[in-house]
Amino acid sequence: MNTSSEATSIMLQVNGESKSCAEGTTLPQLLIQLAMDPRLVAVEYNGEILHRQFWETTVMQTNDRLEVVTIVGGG
Repeated sequence: MNTSSEATSIMLQVNGESKSCAEGTTLPQLLIQLAMDPRLVAVEYNGEILHRQFWETTVMQTNDRLEVVTIVGGG
């Protein structure tokens, strides 16, 4: 059993780049960690568009693949 107070780090892919985060990190926490505004992005999670209603309950796992697209306004 791991009795260390430090969180275990996991590796995942974000837009084709290897990233790490603490085990138990939710999707919104990861986006903030990556300096992305969760209100202004769309996320594909392991090949599926992930609806915003599921973001808070989506916990990052080792080898997850995310594609994050920034929503750009204008006209």
